[in-house]
This record gives sequence, structure tokens and C-alpha cells, in this order.
Amino acid sequence: MATQDRLTLDRVDVVPDTAALLRVDDLTVAYGHHEVVSHVSFSLRRGESLALIGESGSGKSTIARSVLRLLPRSGHARGVVSFDGQDVLSLPERRFRPLRGRAIGFVPQDPGHALNPVRTIGSQAQEAAALLGPASRAERTGLVLDTFAQVGLDDPRRVHDSYPHELSGGMLQRVLIGLTVLPRPALIVADEPTSALDVTIQKRILDLLSRLREELDISLLLITHDLAIAAERADSLVVLKDGVVQEAGDTATVFAAPASAYARQLHADVPALNPGRYAHLRTSPAGPAKIEVSGVTKSFTVEGFRLTAVDDVSFTVGAGETHALVGESGSGKTTTIRLLLGLEKPDSGGITVAGEEVTGRSHQSLRSVRRHLQLVYQNPFTSLDPTWTVERLVGESLDRYKIGDRRERSARVREALDAVGLRAELLSRKPSALSGGQRQRVAIARALVLRPDVIVLDEPTSALDVTVQAGIVEVLLSLQAELGLTYVFVSHDLALVRQFAHTVSVMHRGRIVESGPVETVFDAPREPYTRALVESVPAGVKGL
Repeated sequence: MATQDRLTLDRVDVVPDTAALLRVDDLTVAYGHHEVVSHVSFSLRRGESLALIGESGSGKSTIARSVLRLLPRSGHARGVVSFDGQDVLSLPERRFRPLRGRAIGFVPQDPGHALNPVRTIGSQAQEAAALLGPASRAERTGLVLDTFAQVGLDDPRRVHDSYPHELSGGMLQRVLIGLTVLPRPALIVADEPTSALDVTIQKRILDLLSRLREELDISLLLITHDLAIAAERADSLVVLKDGVVQEAGDTATVFAAPASAYARQLHADVPALNPGRYAHLRTSPAGPAKIEVSGVTKSFTVEGFRLTAVDDVSFTVGAGETHALVGESGSGKTTTIRLLLGLEKPDSGGITVAGEEVTGRSHQSLRSVRRHLQLVYQNPFTSLDPTWTVERLVGESLDRYKIGDRRERSARVREALDAVGLRAELLSRKPSALSGGQRQRVAIARALVLRPDVIVLDEPTSALDVTVQAGIVEVLLSLQAELGLTYVFVSHDLALVRQFAHTVSVMHRGRIVESGPVETVFDAPREPYTRALVESVPAGVKGL
């Protein structure tokens, strides 16, 4: 295992590991005059894995860029970053450039932005193959195809000849991993390599990285905000907050008995590690049906082909209940909630909300339904108008429905803000002056201000750090208990669904393949697809 001592203070000197492939000693990084990483030290031995974990802004990616010598011009690093005995920070660029890509590989977060969209995968792969030294183009192509097969791409030739937009996200991430391991580096730096992927694809990618690490004796520096992934996949951890190491050591020790308050908080906030955390807040609804979806089908014509996005979908949600829709991208979840909200019209089937038929209505007549049926969008950074104040954002629907006079509307806005735990002093602020968690609370307040019966939650925490997510979940559960709200919760995070929902429908290729109480479906899944989803959730701490 990597030989860090456990760290519980703002700065602790770590005894240098002379056997380490990568050694970071007293690294400090500033952008201009703003210091974002302070006196960070850790080491990583050959063939082992280390995870840098922490919330957004903790300095994880800045450390990775320092190791790769990819800091922007405004970034300045001091300290020691030693790779295989060489201090890379002191090397001239011309001497470090041959190391980057050949000896130190990099898997970026978003494969869609990492690959050139106007060049084929094969033409870009030739650059990685060229790092191996002189060889003919045919020999390099053979190496590329062999590597694509090694990373689990079923048709290497088709992938080689494709453009990036012709491949799925999981295939693109396998391509990037293949290009990274092609020159046989000693170290791979993987920056959030699965954050944009579905849970089953995420597991395949992480399994692939683990297998390649073992087969090729590659060291892995994993940057992630997902503590469950770090717990399952890393030999050792470095926990960061605001650029400072809070704790470090072998994974089993840190997760079994975290010594720092911050590490304990992170551990408590991870859904996969604490499935029963919100049991005391969850209600036990026994009311009549609030939502009924019966035999709904919806098709679209795409380039002359008829595509069935939702196929004979039915489910019922009781008053005060939370019903989750889960499944991979393209399973039909989003189309289903668009039908529920009246944003799309079904080809067949019916939908009722609080006894009112949604299907077959005109846009104008849907207004009465939408007073009782509200939506919280996935991303609070794009769903709120950046030019409006919080007061205007929350009060918009009151104005549109002409509810009350100015004084009454102002009181309703303040009441909604108070319900989600926000102070009235934020009313004059714009979204840019709010944190991510505050923005999503504003989005929830927007939905609450009309006092609806039903709220549709479309991945409401997926853009948030785990601790902020925990705060939002507590707000939603408290509001449900207090106001008797009914939720439809769309998520790819099965661990969070287990914490939050009463019932679940599993969607696959437009159909519901399994549904029922969350505990029944997740603990004893009947369908192979459901079992694959459940088994993709990180199981726990490696080595425990």
C-alpha cells in the first residue's frame, strides 16, 4: 500500500517514500494571488491506486494538472512532484513533453470534449501509437486495433473508422482509456473518468481500469467526488477540502474509522455507504392514488424511422408517496415525465393527476393541472434565469396565475424560501451570487410557491456535491412529511433512490421491466436488467 501516514491536521509532514513511483511533497498551487492547493503531500507506488477525493473546489483537478504539467498560464506550482525519481516541476518543457502521454497517461472527464469531432477515431489513435517509436502506419493500426479489443470494444475496426459522434459515451471513454494505455505508461491520471456515464457503464469502465492496472502493473491516480467509488476501487486515499489535506491513509482504515470531522461528514453523506440514513424522515403514506399512468405509449420519427420511446408504461403513485423512475440513458425516463407534465402527447394511454386527466387537453386547459403539478429541473446552474433576482424567480408563477396582491405574493415567496431553509436576505441576489445548493433550493421554492400536490424531480441532485445533495434530500423529505407532497423522482443513482423513494419502476428500452417497493425490487430483483443495475452500485470499501 502507499505509505502515507494518516493526516488529521491542516498540514502534516509525510515521510518521503523512496520506493514511490509518484511522490508529491509540500505542493502548493496558486492562480494569481489566490492559493488553491496548500502544502499537499502523498505518494503512490507502482501498480497501486490512490484516490484524491473531495468536493468541488477542493483542489483535486489542480493537483492532477500539476502532475501533468497542464496548469494554465495563471497557475503557479511550488514544491516537489517526483515521477520515477525526477522532479517534473523543475524539468524544462522539452524534457517533460516526452513523459506526458508515454510514461504518464491521462484519462479526462468528458470524452466528448477530449476527442476532435471532425477526425476519425483511427486518425487520432495514430498519434498515440506514434509514441511507441518508428513503425509503419499498418503496424500502428494493428497496435490500435489490438488495444481497442483489449479495452472491450467489440468491433475495433468499426470504432477505428468512426467519428466520435457515431459512438456512445461508454464507447468513447473506452477509446480514451485505450489511447492512454497504448504507449504502456507507468502512471495513469484519471480525472472523474465515469462521472458522465450510466451506472452499468461506469462499473464496466472502472472494472477495465482495475484489470489493466493489474495486468500491466500501472499505477492509478484517481480523481473523484464519489466516495463510494473511491472506497471500492482505491488502495489509499487523500481527503481534500479547500486545497488542504484533511486525512490520508489506506482506504480500509480511513473509511472504517475516519479521524477528521470532514472525512466523517463525507462518509455520512454518501448514499451507497449509508442506505438507512433518512429512515427517520421518511413518511409511511397510505393515501389514495394521486398519479395514474395507464398503458402510455409514445413514438417519434427520426430520420424516417419510427422510434418507440415509451412502450405501454403504467404505474400508480399514492398521495404522499415518492415513486422513482430508474434506468440508463435512453430508457424512456425523460419522455415519461414529459408526458406526465403534458409537454408531450401520448400516442395512446391515459394519465391523471389528482383526478384530472392530463392527456387530450389543450395548452390553455393544462394550466389548471400545472398549478398542482410542478417540476424541479436537473441542473440549477442552467434552469434559473441569470438576470433575475431570487424574489422574481420564486414569485414568477404567482404573477402568471395572478394569485393575490403584491403583499400576498411577497409573503408567499418568503414562506417558500423559509420552507427550503433560505434566508430572506437572499431575495435580492441573482443566481451567480448563490452556491449550487442554494440555487437548487431556489428551484425547489419555485415549485413550492404554488402549493402543488405533486412535484416531479428530474435528477435534482446530480449536479451537486454529496454534502450539498444530502442537505437537499433532507429538505425534500421534511417538506413531504409536513405538506403531504407526492414526488416522482427520476434518477440514475440507485443508492439515493434506496434512501429516498417508497416505490420504483425500472425502465429499459421504453418499457417498465420491474416495479414495486424499493426494498423488494433492489434486494430481490427478478429481472436480469434490474440485477445488473443493482450490482453496478459500489458495494463497499475495498479490503473490508
